[in-house]
Amino acid sequence: MKVLVVGSGGREHAIIKKLKENKNITEIFALPGNAGMQEDATLVNIGAKEIEKIADFAAQNDIDYAVVAPDDPLVLGCVDALEQKGIACFGPNKAAAIIEGSKVFSKNLMKKYNIPTAEYEVFTNAESATKYLQTAPIPTVIKADGLALGKGVIIAETREDAIKAVKSIMQDKQFGASGDSIVIEEFLTGPEVSVLAFTDGETVVPMVSSMDHKRAGDNDTGLNTGGMGTIAPNPYYTDAVAKECMETIFLPTINAMNSENRTFKGCLYFGLMLTAKGPKVIEYNCRFGDPETQVVLPLLKSDLLTVMQATTFGTLKDTKVEFSDSNACCVIMASKGYPEHYEKGYEITIPNNIKNNVYVAGAALNNGKVVTAGGRVLGCTAVADTLQDAITKAYELVGNVHFENAYYRNDIGAKALKANTKA
Repeated sequence: MKVLVVGSGGREHAIIKKLKENKNITEIFALPGNAGMQEDATLVNIGAKEIEKIADFAAQNDIDYAVVAPDDPLVLGCVDALEQKGIACFGPNKAAAIIEGSKVFSKNLMKKYNIPTAEYEVFTNAESATKYLQTAPIPTVIKADGLALGKGVIIAETREDAIKAVKSIMQDKQFGASGDSIVIEEFLTGPEVSVLAFTDGETVVPMVSSMDHKRAGDNDTGLNTGGMGTIAPNPYYTDAVAKECMETIFLPTINAMNSENRTFKGCLYFGLMLTAKGPKVIEYNCRFGDPETQVVLPLLKSDLLTVMQATTFGTLKDTKVEFSDSNACCVIMASKGYPEHYEKGYEITIPNNIKNNVYVAGAALNNGKVVTAGGRVLGCTAVADTLQDAITKAYELVGNVHFENAYYRNDIGAKALKANTKA
């Protein structure tokens, strides 16, 4: 069986490594992949947004199943293009992927179907947004409507910062056309939880919860990034909270999408805030999170391909999906200077005995050597019976991986450990 995975980051590497456990898969193609994946997949030099080329390649190479992992190709309709060629896919079609592709759509969906989220207003010009901010509660959250590489959300602590953010997004076009419309919303407080869920449009199977670490520096300081590390499970996500989320958020969201004729199949990511008034949705993603995937999939005991195919063919309710009771920790090793300016081209050394625990995100080949080629270079993931052991082992892995200019946070999981102590 031939499988194609669209994407090039650590999330895709984690998916590929998990798929490799299925002995029926004879070959995995990564489009475009990165040099750090070359031992696990056949790399194909086609970009993730080159939708027609991806579909043509899949048809010409008799691909049996395709996994479209990143947000851009999903929102652009990659699943639709592949399905038109008769290729079964994991991931939502274009109509459903709008749940991430447009913040305005998702906020309006939640309002219409009474799904708990922050209060908000939508603006299509900077003047009216600026006027609103003169009296809006501060701090506030400003979001570009469209995709912005995970960086289109600004938390403004002052009125001045909020007005600057509007100018940057709407007038200076920091995120291009993604900022043509914005959402200004209530600032929520409470523990954050990420929950990824498999769904076939009817049944919802949540995966193990996780806790992301978005800020570049220790103790949640510095700029927002794509994620500097994550742990699973999230200690704040209790059985009682999980039950409430299923009843008030997860199933209502799937039902709402069905009511809008936008049936969602694949992985739906729920970014949640556990507020004093109960769980609320901060954001939806139409795919696996990154780096959440790097801790969630290592805990999956069931065969990933089988589960993915169940979402495609509508058989999830009859499919056993099991996760380990263990804990996982992923520490991201980035290039110094990320998420702003950083240098590339440094050789990456990963000992053979730990390669299964390392997911490479930003790497290229240079004279036969694998070198750094991105801000977030790789993630080191460890699984253990306790969270403390998982954290310790993850940092031991970090100590054995080398590239010049490497940077990482030293406190991944520290907040979760404190929460565990309180519990």
